[in-house]
Amino acid sequence: MSDVTTVLRGGTLLTLNASLDVLDDAAIGIAGDRIAWVAPGAAQPEVPPEATVIDMSGRLLLPGLVNTHTHLPMSLFRGLADDLPLKEWLEKHIFPAEAKFINPESVRVGTRLSVAELLLGGTTTCADGYSHANVVLSVAREMGLRGVFAQGIVDAPAPGVPDPSLHFTVLRRHLESRALGGVQVPAVFAHAPYTCSRETLLRAKDLAREYDALFFIHVAEARWELDWCRREREGLTPVRYLHRLGLLDSRTVLVHAVHVDEAEADLIAASGAGISVNTESNMKLGSGVTPIANYLERGIPLGLGTDGCASNNDLDLFLEMSQTARLSKLASGDPVKVKAADLVQMATRGGAKVLGLDRDIGSIEPGKQADIIALRLNRPHAQPLYNPYSHLVYSASAADVDWVMVGGDILARDGKLLKADTASIRREAVEWAGKIRGEQG
Repeated sequence: MSDVTTVLRGGTLLTLNASLDVLDDAAIGIAGDRIAWVAPGAAQPEVPPEATVIDMSGRLLLPGLVNTHTHLPMSLFRGLADDLPLKEWLEKHIFPAEAKFINPESVRVGTRLSVAELLLGGTTTCADGYSHANVVLSVAREMGLRGVFAQGIVDAPAPGVPDPSLHFTVLRRHLESRALGGVQVPAVFAHAPYTCSRETLLRAKDLAREYDALFFIHVAEARWELDWCRREREGLTPVRYLHRLGLLDSRTVLVHAVHVDEAEADLIAASGAGISVNTESNMKLGSGVTPIANYLERGIPLGLGTDGCASNNDLDLFLEMSQTARLSKLASGDPVKVKAADLVQMATRGGAKVLGLDRDIGSIEPGKQADIIALRLNRPHAQPLYNPYSHLVYSASAADVDWVMVGGDILARDGKLLKADTASIRREAVEWAGKIRGEQG
């Protein structure tokens, strides 16, 4: 225990281990970037005199949250196009705005704004898919956010890749950055079956396999997508089409998966693929309700995602947990099948499994990375605390997070970032919003 450098003492701890143990008056010993031990109050090991002891009394501690689907630079488009169906939102507003405004500098500014929001809201790991992924990854590394950062692929010109024939050159270059190491990992993001040809999807997955990288794809998000795929993709629905192409495996993450029948859910379960559930974005775009209970029954790895700020408007996983739980109960008429603890697992250990990172993050256990957050319990809405899982899903908010650690490094304290200037981040975002507003009229 002499290598322990930091001890978190006091508070209520949700370990999110396999038994979902909850410890009162707990202590966590941290050695470097990893958790050395976890103990209840009466069984705490002796602490080296040189270790820093941090009092966590009156707080709720849990693993850092895992956001399994984001488009970080799109925070610059927050509120730009609301109250629209997905197809119109994409084709008439988002794609044109991206073509006009997305470049390495706007990506840097938008990503900084999003990473600040994520960290202050208790998210310590995310999976992002966008253009200029090298810039996104670089900002995450600079600000300390753990994650998987995917370069986007479509069969059309895209920001940073005006010549579609160069998409795979850019993607390979991005994947080769894996050799640099670190907690920011490159990946592949094929936008969707309706924006990528059969050849593009196969080639993108082959490249992902070559580098043992995750392969992300939007799938079965809206009903029109099913109709389009049946007409244009061999008469198959999106999930059946991906299955026929051999794209479903344990290194594939299906984003949305809203309109999926039981036979398709069986295909996903058998393949080992994971699903990123993005409830708020789906609600706002009127896309539908993800059949979470069906997925839970089959043991499909499930994580929560916020999607980008252009379709959700926030990156708050507490809201995502709350809305997902409530909507699932409303849509099914069954208040029992999807429980609060299920949602907290999806936001932590489940999300880590979807991203292939569950050996290192997602729970507070010896040997895992010290990604830990603390929430204040001194506010009226936080008491009484009968069930911490219920509190996190039905009462808590991102604003309750006041302490954040990633890999043993404290990144936020008292609700403020310690290694980034939030004032300058906001100022840059406001300047870019002025440019966008001016040109949009």
